[in-house]
Amino acid sequence: SYTQSLTFSLFYNQSSLLQVISSLSFYFLENIGSRGQWEMLRRHKRSWVWNQFFVLEEYTGEEPLYVGKLHSDVDKGDGKVKYVLSGEGSTSIFTIDENTGDIHATKRLDREEQAYYTLQAQAVDRITNIPVEPRSEFLVKVQDINDNEPKFMDGHYMAGVPEMSALGTMVVQVAATDADDPTYGNSARVVYSIISGQPYFSVEPKTGIIRTALPNMDREVKDQYVLVIQAKDMVGQMGGLSGTTSVTITLTDVNDNPPHFSRKNYQYTVLESLPVASVVARVKAVDADIGPNAEMEYRIIEDGPGLFNITTDEDTQEGVIILQKSLDFETKNSFNVRIKATNRNIDPAFVHLGSFSDTTSVKVTVKDVNESPVFSAQLSRMVISEDARVGTSIGRVSAHDPDTSNSAIRYSIDRNTDLERIFNVDALSGVISTAKPLDREVNSVHNLTILAMESQDPTKIGKGFVAITVLDINDNAPVFAIAYETLLCENAAPGQVIQTISAVDKDESPSGHLFYFALPASVVSNSNFTLRDNKDNTASIVTKRGGFRRQEQMLYRLPVLIVDNGSPALSSTNTLSVNVCDCDSDGVAQSCGAMPYTLPAGLSTGALVAILGCIITLLVMVLMIMSMRQRKKEPLILEEERDVRENIVRYDDEGGGEEDTEAFDMVALRNLNVIRDPKVRRDVIPDTHTFFPYPTSSSSQPVHKTLPDNVVFRKFIWDRLKDADVEPSAPPYDSLQTYTFEGSGSVAESLSSLESLSTDSEQNYDYLSTWGPRFKKLADLYGNIWVESL
Repeated sequence: SYTQSLTFSLFYNQSSLLQVISSLSFYFLENIGSRGQWEMLRRHKRSWVWNQFFVLEEYTGEEPLYVGKLHSDVDKGDGKVKYVLSGEGSTSIFTIDENTGDIHATKRLDREEQAYYTLQAQAVDRITNIPVEPRSEFLVKVQDINDNEPKFMDGHYMAGVPEMSALGTMVVQVAATDADDPTYGNSARVVYSIISGQPYFSVEPKTGIIRTALPNMDREVKDQYVLVIQAKDMVGQMGGLSGTTSVTITLTDVNDNPPHFSRKNYQYTVLESLPVASVVARVKAVDADIGPNAEMEYRIIEDGPGLFNITTDEDTQEGVIILQKSLDFETKNSFNVRIKATNRNIDPAFVHLGSFSDTTSVKVTVKDVNESPVFSAQLSRMVISEDARVGTSIGRVSAHDPDTSNSAIRYSIDRNTDLERIFNVDALSGVISTAKPLDREVNSVHNLTILAMESQDPTKIGKGFVAITVLDINDNAPVFAIAYETLLCENAAPGQVIQTISAVDKDESPSGHLFYFALPASVVSNSNFTLRDNKDNTASIVTKRGGFRRQEQMLYRLPVLIVDNGSPALSSTNTLSVNVCDCDSDGVAQSCGAMPYTLPAGLSTGALVAILGCIITLLVMVLMIMSMRQRKKEPLILEEERDVRENIVRYDDEGGGEEDTEAFDMVALRNLNVIRDPKVRRDVIPDTHTFFPYPTSSSSQPVHKTLPDNVVFRKFIWDRLKDADVEPSAPPYDSLQTYTFEGSGSVAESLSSLESLSTDSEQNYDYLSTWGPRFKKLADLYGNIWVESL
């Protein structure tokens, strides 16, 4: 039996009153409230008496925060009892005085992190550590303070409401949360208010529902509003904490505006040559609404429904006027079109605002252009007989200038449609005639393109089409339908049908073809075959006798006469080949044609082999001879890639003139007076600087040969030919052809400077001045040089 008293822990700070009230509440509930009346405090013989302790969160004092006191009746104050604390935070947060049982909190607590702690307390003997009381469990609750402001977890809000909405229409609901204890005090009780956004919108304090505060807000005036909403705890009282958020409200469009044209009259000008289905003009009715509420439908209500059409451009909502028929300035040069635009999606709620449509007038003026000639009939059909003579008129085409100038027309045929030039057209009259004979069997219908050209403006060309049908005449004789291959059995009986023939005719017959078959008079009396006309455009070939033998005659040729029913009638003679065949008992041919040749019995197999061997030997010899004759002679040059003839070698080298004797040996271009050594090679550069010693005397001039030029040339060519024949292995270096020849017989003698090395004296060029004005420049040049040298 233990007695126990309840000890209150009092805090001497700004929150001590709350702690005292809480402790008193617990005491009255446990000891007095259950009995329904107030009684004097009495001791009871019971176990430990405690349940829970309270401690304020966010304590900022320097000393540990006193939580409460534990005491047992066993403790007589003599120090034999020790108090032990265990459980959550028993070592890190909470401490107990083992002598007095006082509990302290050593750290600042945050209810939002942990709202309560479960601890166990026990009284033990100080010496033996044997429990003197059973272990008991109690709670330490963290008392909440208003240390958290309301927060809008959804952040920035986006909302929309239709324009022209009624007063009080709900827009959106905002919500803020407070981390403080909602069961204790007003720390988590939040109220809402609007800081910015009045007078257009309002917010309900308790629910956070935002509603419209003005009726009939117009999107076309202002389409977006930004509100600032505040949430404040402590029921909005002074000292409460608050948080804010922004709400963007967009007024969505409704069809509350009718369309209207910016102008009541439009004017457009188009060329009369505008192609059909082209855009004539674009008009647009303006609508202040957007999206589907601004979609339009256009229609023509006056003048031109058959000439024009109007559609809606879905991208721009414009009315597109389209040409339906061709324009003609000469017929009508202006049109007045009335167009109506209507909203496609009309909201019945706003019909009372008026008609959602508008009208406008469009004047279309047609501008005259120089048009191409127009044919009176775009397609003309003509016929002509196949036997028409060249130059026969077939028909006439007609075209006119549709312009007011009414220019004269010239006609021609597009030769791409008449490649063979079978037809002609008169350039002035348009009469079409034949230029070549016609053949219906080659082409029965000719499609021509006739070009009509204005005489004043040849670039304006109109096209007309003519279909000429060639009428048939009987100009083709009938022939066999196919190439027949007739087989006749040797055992054929007399009167047997061996072939049925038919015919074809390229011509056309209005009443159908009818052919007549017969044998020519020259073969009617033959003893082998006869012909029977079946009167259905077929005929049968019948044998007159039997006993046909291939050894006697293996092929019979039977002429057949075929006549048509044309006017005049035409006929042809066709030959039917009949092959005699060996047939089986069913009449199926086994072999046809010539009988195999049987060799005489006296010729043995060995003789045949000998004959065949001789023939093969002769054939081989003939082939060898032909091969040797066709063998080509080996060329002098064995390697084609080394053939450098006819190459042009350009060295871009300029000599030093007559004074320069080192750059090139000028003596290589010697004249005929030099006697050539026949042993010198032409295909190599000579080792010596000169071929002969030059005379040192200036008076010794070379004497030119007096032989005729043709003799000299002939001898020169033969010498060259001899060199090529004697030395076949020497390649002809055609890149350097040294002919060593200079002509003779000039009245002025040689003008060449090639022999200038043969004299040491200066030459007098005064005679150049006597040659006339053509040599004046040369005389001035060389005359001055000679004077200076003197």
